[in-house]
Amino acid sequence: MKPPVFRFAPSPNGLLHLGHAYSALLNFDRARETGGRLLLRIEDIDATRCRPEFETAIYEDLAWLGIAWETPVRRQSEHLAEYRAALEKLAALGLVYPAFESRAEIAKLVAAREADGPWRRDPDGAPLYPGDAKSLLASERSRLIDTGAPYALRLDMAAACRRVAGLTWIELGEGPDGERGMVAARPEAWGDVILARKETPTSYHLAVVVDDALQGVSEIVRGQDLFHATSVHRLLQVLLGLPEPVYRHHLLIRDANRRKLSKSSQAMGLRELRAAGATPAAICQLVGLGQVSLGVSQTPP
Repeated sequence: MKPPVFRFAPSPNGLLHLGHAYSALLNFDRARETGGRLLLRIEDIDATRCRPEFETAIYEDLAWLGIAWETPVRRQSEHLAEYRAALEKLAALGLVYPAFESRAEIAKLVAAREADGPWRRDPDGAPLYPGDAKSLLASERSRLIDTGAPYALRLDMAAACRRVAGLTWIELGEGPDGERGMVAARPEAWGDVILARKETPTSYHLAVVVDDALQGVSEIVRGQDLFHATSVHRLLQVLLGLPEPVYRHHLLIRDANRRKLSKSSQAMGLRELRAAGATPAAICQLVGLGQVSLGVSQTPP
């Protein structure tokens, strides 16, 4: 039997914080406990936000924590052709269409829909795609593309779900509402998700399932904020004929106001904690048993 494969997959768009440390340490510990392998993947598709200095900082912070990983490191920006191939496979099934509305236009469409009552939202709280790009004639789609108009390539969720019935996944951790064991996937709750854009041949949803399959990841350890997105990932795995990993979603590290730590909220980074005198052992206690208090919590929402 092959050893289990785990991965930690940060984006180099900011410095790592305690939430990243917790997830990385959990993956590292699981790999050691099971005699498995730990991979590091750099998710650097977003060229506008990802920077080399943040990637270097990721390596330095993880090494300071005592985490070891296999090399070479997979960098998503070096594998665009593989994502494009997966997208073309979905397109050949008739499951992909271009949508040309800007974010501002989508916001106006949602506002118009909500004049008649609340518009459906996905599990993250974002409104489902409200446009009618699926009904455009092929000739009109081609004309718009030829003009150079920006567009997003979306998954026809209704058509995709008709191809796949009874989707589930094995949850070894715990969902936000205590879900464990065999969990029913509900990808339809996400609507017609974006798979790529004109300027970028992939989205997070598509890239993550392609990467995990190509790297042989067998157990995915990640935060509960991605629990519901697993439904989309399971759908794409089946449509693309990719293997099914098991999932272990963990609690999120929250600040003193019980907000999820994030780069956008300027959460205290590992570098700041190191500068303040924290040790790797203190970080492990802080994100584990909570015996060291720096104003964070490991409790669920």
